[in-house]
Amino acid sequence: MLEVKKLVKRYGSKLAVSDVSFKVEKGEIYGLLGPNGAGKSTTINVITGLIQKDSGQVTIGGLDLDKELTKAKYLLGIVPQELAIYNDLSALANVKFFGSLYGLSGRKLNERALETLDFVGLLDKAKDKVKTFSGGMKRRLNIACGLVHRPKLLILDEPTVGIDPQSRNHIMEAILQLNREGTTILYTTHYMEEAEQLCSRIAIMDAGQIVAQGNLSELRGLIEENWYIAIKVKGMPDVDKLSRVSGVEKIDLNGNALRFTCRGKHAQLRDMLEVLGQTHNEVLDLSIEEPNLEDVFLTLTGKRLRD
Repeated sequence: MLEVKKLVKRYGSKLAVSDVSFKVEKGEIYGLLGPNGAGKSTTINVITGLIQKDSGQVTIGGLDLDKELTKAKYLLGIVPQELAIYNDLSALANVKFFGSLYGLSGRKLNERALETLDFVGLLDKAKDKVKTFSGGMKRRLNIACGLVHRPKLLILDEPTVGIDPQSRNHIMEAILQLNREGTTILYTTHYMEEAEQLCSRIAIMDAGQIVAQGNLSELRGLIEENWYIAIKVKGMPDVDKLSRVSGVEKIDLNGNALRFTCRGKHAQLRDMLEVLGQTHNEVLDLSIEEPNLEDVFLTLTGKRLRD
């Protein structure tokens, strides 16, 4: 549905995107993750035709953007991070306006607008002005405006940022439903758990390049030599002594909860417990964890996703 080949984009002397390549297969949810400044927004702006690339190729549904940009745009639905809705119009008027940009009109436009508002849970608010809406309701309306023409490829750029848990859950369920109905989705987020829950495959960008891509199992395999021990203790642990235990690469301390990053198969849990015993730290909870997406991201980029 979407193929990006050797994409390059510069802003003056700054190289924003360097040799980026990835494919989004028809019917999948593909995650594009990266810290701020990684090049995600530039990549999306090229895909949507908002800015010109310096080199490379982008095709949407087999259509080359260099040759058939306008035709390709009709296959796209875009839900930007910044709200793209009109506060002084009603919810229905907003959705109908965006639907009209894609050639819908008359009865068909009205029916599609009402169906889409119903899908995002705002049908009962159809005639209300957007300025009366909560942040979560505005986010759902933003999605409706990108959906009304039933795009083949939907680009969702951080659609759940800054909203309440109820609206977030509603949006997540709506995304999964759209995908079940056949919509292909390119998804960016600063919430790692969303990417783990939604995406069949994920690309991690950093400094304008894709540093890794694959499904969650494949990404975990990139740091398979790492394993993790989480220990909750009573009292303040001696992190300096614990860091000298053989095989311990890193310790994250949050209050009285420790998370050890260990290398290979030689980290000694017994030695950790011995140090904790010497410092009179009673162990309240202990678990051994496999790497998660946050671990992969932090190892590959040196940053947490929300940094």
